[in-house]
Amino acid sequence: MIAMGCTEPAAAALAGAKARELLGEPVIGMEIRASRDMVKNAMGVGLPNCSMHGIQAAVALGAAGGKVEHGLGILSEISSEQKAQATAYAEANSIALQLVEDVPPVYIGVTARGETGSAEAVISGEHNRFAHLSKNEETLLDLPLAIPKENLDQYHISNDELADLSLAEIVHVVQKLQVADFDFVLNGAETNMAIARHAMEHEYGLAVGKTMGESLPSEPETVDDAYALGAALAAAASDARMAGCPLPVVINSGSGNQGITVSVPLLVLAQFLGLPQDHLTRALCVSHLVALVLTAKKERLSALCGAFTAAIGTACGLVYLHGGSVDAMDRAVNNMVGNMTGIICDGAKGTCALKIYSSVQAATMSCKLALKGISPYAESGIVGKDALQSFSYLTQISHEGMEQTDRTILTIMMGKQDICDR
Repeated sequence: MIAMGCTEPAAAALAGAKARELLGEPVIGMEIRASRDMVKNAMGVGLPNCSMHGIQAAVALGAAGGKVEHGLGILSEISSEQKAQATAYAEANSIALQLVEDVPPVYIGVTARGETGSAEAVISGEHNRFAHLSKNEETLLDLPLAIPKENLDQYHISNDELADLSLAEIVHVVQKLQVADFDFVLNGAETNMAIARHAMEHEYGLAVGKTMGESLPSEPETVDDAYALGAALAAAASDARMAGCPLPVVINSGSGNQGITVSVPLLVLAQFLGLPQDHLTRALCVSHLVALVLTAKKERLSALCGAFTAAIGTACGLVYLHGGSVDAMDRAVNNMVGNMTGIICDGAKGTCALKIYSSVQAATMSCKLALKGISPYAESGIVGKDALQSFSYLTQISHEGMEQTDRTILTIMMGKQDICDR
């Protein structure tokens, strides 16, 4: 799936646009109800094609003329009239924001009010899934906030089944797939590489990728060059995306940063090694699937950094590119878990590029150690006897250990700035 700008603001803009569309008259006021993680991930990130940021600005841009049919690409085109109207909403203080509990991590509801009526649009469970629509208190659509298991046929696998996949099962599936049916995976990697290359030539955000790539050859001369360039390019893509660059990104687990992390480093290494496209495509599938398994275990939005969990997929994909075994991938996972666990998610913003760079660097180190047969013993802290057990420990840490951490993070963030300040 392609998203324009950070996924949470795109979802917010989509909800605002749908509420305005249902209202059918000029909007004079709006109320937003959102999960804490939606607010956290939209608070500090730049929006494409404008200088605004935050969940209220995103809703305002959607309500000011966003096209619902563009889906998560809704911020790809923002007119001057939209920006002016969104600014007017802000200046009139006409957008209220309320945090809500006991909803899925991906949840945003927007009520738009006009002179004669009101309309509500709720996105929940997925960033582009409308769960509730109403106009003048007449319900037009009412679905469960979380996606029921019986409605997951389009994915061919339930979330619980995905969470239980082992590395051996993932590799078995990948080995059997018809590569021609998965061209979209390779195309996605190339889409993400395009924004990475663009960011290396322009100044975005903290310029992490551009700075770390300055001393590297444009074409890698060694494997270590390829590893380093992959990390720099991945960080550069995040620099651009978090700063509001209007180029598209192909996502993983609802996250553009995770989509970048699992794809760009593999593309760099495969090109350096001169590997055939079918081998690269299978490696990308391994990387994506491992990241999806971890997201299924920890929830889409949590206090555990998605760049870290995605980079576990990257490490497995790198091992696959080198022709490594499932046992080597197991070791790479345990190297990552023993090294990087504990990186918190404090929202989508410019510092995501720092975390992506560090996580991809760790993935390359984990790969190199794993290919030499090196990994921590099961007695080492939270490392398991194999990847599946390590994954279960990450789940426990995310669900039991970091729930209060997530609340504390948002309290700190909200204490630094008025979230109603647009």
